Amino acid sequence: MKIEAIGMAGWPLMMAPPPADGSAPPAWVQLLPLVVLFALMYFVLLRPQMRRQKEQEKLISAVKTGDRVVAAGGICGTVANLKDQVVVLKVADNVKIEVLRSSITSVEKATEEKAVS
Repeated sequence: MKIEAIGMAGWPLMMAPPPADGSAPPAWVQLLPLVVLFALMYFVLLRPQMRRQKEQEKLISAVKTGDRVVAAGGICGTVANLKDQVVVLKVADNVKIEVLRSSITSVEKATEEKAVS
């Protein structure tokens, strides 16, 4: 039997000693694919998601008055006031709205508003 013909699925069985009396393989051989699957899911799905969540929390905590932000609904505005869990955005002249801090998706640093003349 050639190693190339077996493929990666047969590796755990090749590493285990053959059963002497025809019984089932050892328990660690049966659990190995499950452990590999959980490790793969952690590194592919969970770890990047936790990293993105930490970056988002850092972004939200760094928001200050005068920053230009985009909220989750696509609302663009300049931060006029900060409250505990709410941010007051100035979206137009004499128009201010309140959005939750958690709805902020991106932040541009404070910029000087140019007067249209």
